[in-house]
Amino acid sequence: MKNIYVKDIRNGGNISSTFMIMKKVFRDGEKTIAYIGDKTGDIKASIIDKSNVLKVGDVIKVDGVLESIFEVKQFQVLKEVDMKSYLPYVSRPIEDIMDEIDKISEREFKSEECIELNNYFFKNEDFLEKFKKGIGGVSQHHNYIGGLAEHTLNVMYLTQVFAHRYNCRNAEIAMLAAKLHDIGKTVEYFVDGPFSFTLRGEMEGHIVIGVQMLEEAFNKKPDLYSDNFKERIKGCIVQHHGKLEYGSPKKPNTEEAHIVNFADQVDAFLNKIGQIKEGVEPNTWSDYDRRIEGKIYV
Repeated sequence: MKNIYVKDIRNGGNISSTFMIMKKVFRDGEKTIAYIGDKTGDIKASIIDKSNVLKVGDVIKVDGVLESIFEVKQFQVLKEVDMKSYLPYVSRPIEDIMDEIDKISEREFKSEECIELNNYFFKNEDFLEKFKKGIGGVSQHHNYIGGLAEHTLNVMYLTQVFAHRYNCRNAEIAMLAAKLHDIGKTVEYFVDGPFSFTLRGEMEGHIVIGVQMLEEAFNKKPDLYSDNFKERIKGCIVQHHGKLEYGSPKKPNTEEAHIVNFADQVDAFLNKIGQIKEGVEPNTWSDYDRRIEGKIYV
């Protein structure tokens, strides 16, 4: 059981607890200098590691003293751990989020094309496992386990409101595109340790990966999907970042692509504001944040 978190550590005291290796900095003789931490933060540590066995993502039980740096005298690498102590997780039960996603899907998807494409991904247990563990980003919005599902639900909900309120001609496609817009993130990010990009994620990014995943789905039943359906769905995924400077290969050029882009922007931005205001006293200013290019009065 983890008993002490980084936020609880004070200078000068003996510490015996468990932490994850978040980043290895360099070797200093028989010591590994690294950042170790948990879901509450990280600290710089000097660890006696004669054989240089420690790896990023290892969870270790340590004994040591925090002075100018956390001096770890001995450690033990743990094999079975509850990752919820070391990585941030969505605050809601993931199955509640998935149930809401399913209810919107059942209500909105009526055509054979939409139902089949949805089932290709969301009736696949391997994909579902990755999707439920997915993050919205490494450091931007929804950067916690389950964040991808939470973000997807919110984008679907907002798309539903926008599409029906403004009588979108292809509302069903907009809804399915909202559900699929970030599927490439199941491949783009590494989530079984400190969050980072996979090699493929660095090279291609989730938009390109997502389109490739769609093409694989279409190729399973080539006679089912019309060209119009395929290009509209792919267009939404390609264009959902909106502006070229935001990483979108092309600006939105259909009604449904604009709706998905707006829904994506709103949820990402307001999620970031939610993170910014955590720990800030009411009626005071937050610190400046690069993502929103300013600060907010909470």
